[in-house]
Order: sequence, then structure tokens, then C-alpha cells
Amino acid sequence: MLVSTKKTVIITGATRGCGRAMVERFIEAGHTVFGCGRSVTDVEEMRSVFASTHQFDVVDVSDDRQVGAWARSMLETGLIPDLLINNAGVMNRLAPLWQVSADEFRQVVEINLIGTANVIRHFVPSMIGRRRGTIINFSSGWGRSTAPEVAPYCATKYAVEGLSQALAQELPSGMAAVAMNPGIINTDMLQSCWGDGAGQYPSADRWSRVAVPYFLGINSRDNGRSLSVPL
Repeated sequence: MLVSTKKTVIITGATRGCGRAMVERFIEAGHTVFGCGRSVTDVEEMRSVFASTHQFDVVDVSDDRQVGAWARSMLETGLIPDLLINNAGVMNRLAPLWQVSADEFRQVVEINLIGTANVIRHFVPSMIGRRRGTIINFSSGWGRSTAPEVAPYCATKYAVEGLSQALAQELPSGMAAVAMNPGIINTDMLQSCWGDGAGQYPSADRWSRVAVPYFLGINSRDNGRSLSVPL
């Protein structure tokens, strides 16, 4: 019996940067993509560009109720992700830790860490039910090393590493959860840190042409690993 290689892929932070580039690559490869972002304008633009077989919704991943409603809208129709990519993330304004306001610190934690947990909470049980699927949680080089003026970001990405490894120990055989360092990519986020210096790194489009095939190759043998896109 032939087994379909077409996958259902969920991507958070799908409207910009690496997220948007991944959407394009997965669709080009024949997979079905469901994505979310916080910008109404960006989500509407994606709905106008991509076929209705793909779905894009306005969701703030830091809001558990919004994530829950988003998940139910798919799961109740029988759509269970084969590949769940927690990509949504923000960077703090460059500053020593003591100059980062409580509100800014909280926003970084709520999106980068709590948002990842919210998405896992609402989608992974359905994946466990059929004992199949891969969860990729975006970490960073700054989840495995540190630098000045990005302490909140480093803290959240270190936490994603630990969360991913613990989750991997909870999954049944046949599934995988990994922490993924995407590498250094020329996106708006990097430009906010390095300005013109970001231009020396690959664009999100170029990065996605390596990253997406790599992600599709991850399987249960990789469960619990901390991986990096081989740029």
C-alpha cells in the first residue's frame, strides 16, 4: 500500500521572515500549511496569495485562549499536524538587562517561551493520539551561548532548549521533539540588532531552501536532540 508523503504543517510566526519563507517552500513541495501571525494585514495578504487549501489566521501565541480556539478550528475537522514548527519569536531592544523594562522582558518571555508551550499544549495531544509527528521548537545560537544586551532573548531560548528535551522524554516512540538553531539569517529581527551588518548573512528565502528539506528529514531517531540548520 502506498503511503502519502504529503504532510500537514503548522507554522507559528508565519507571516514574516523565516516563517513566511518556510510557508512558500512547504507549499512548493506539495504540503498543506496552516500558519498564524499577529498582524491582520499580513494574514489577509497571505490569504490572498495562497490557495484556500492552506489556512492563515490571526493568533497571538502568548494568549492561550486564542491558541486553543485556533487549534480546535483545525482539530475538529480532523486535521492533525505531521510537523509542528514553533517559529514565532521576538527580540528585546538591545540594552543591558537592568535597562530592559519589566513589560518588555515579559513580552519576550510570553511570546518566545509561553507561546511555544501554549501551541504544544493544544496541538501535541492529537499527535500523541496517533503516535506520529515531529515538533520543532526554534531555539537560537543564543540558546546555547550568550551575548551582552540580549539577556531576555537568551533566557527564553535557553528555556526552549530545556523544554524541548523534557518534552522529548514525554513523547511515545515514533515521535520527535527537537530544539532547532536556525542559524543567522538576514531578517528584520537581525537587522534590529546588527543594522547593515545583517546583510552579510543569507536571506530568509535562501535559508528556507536548505531548512525546509532538512526539517522534512527529521524523524523519531532525532528525538531530544538540539539541532542546527546546516547552512
